[in-house]
Amino acid sequence: MGGYPPYAGFTEFAIALGVILSAIVSLLGTSSRKRMIAQGEARLQDLSEMTGILDPKQLFAVFGPPDMGRVWRSVTLLDIRRARTPAGWLMSSDLVDYACILAAFIGIAINYWLVPLLLLGALGVQAAGWIVSARVPK
Repeated sequence: MGGYPPYAGFTEFAIALGVILSAIVSLLGTSSRKRMIAQGEARLQDLSEMTGILDPKQLFAVFGPPDMGRVWRSVTLLDIRRARTPAGWLMSSDLVDYACILAAFIGIAINYWLVPLLLLGALGVQAAGWIVSARVPK
């Protein structure tokens, strides 16, 4: 992915920077959702993004109906982990985001012929997470 001498490595650096920023934003959103669930104020959006279950009827089947304030007070983070689907891992897994950040730093620090593939993989994971999270019910 190199380039001509003044811009050699610019593409890799730009991809790595984009992956790092995307993962940081994802980590911030995930931590706020985890805090809401831990406080007993889990909303439909929170549960949907944390589990990857995008259909509200399936969420009702897994977690039961919400209370009068449209929140689930009895759902815990362990319940979320048990119900998590692959889409939930893409949208709200700290491990996936940390792995993408690590891949981006490796892409910046190491010059090896497989590093661009690692960067493109991390970029693909982050892009897939954002695409799936656009389908979360409002």
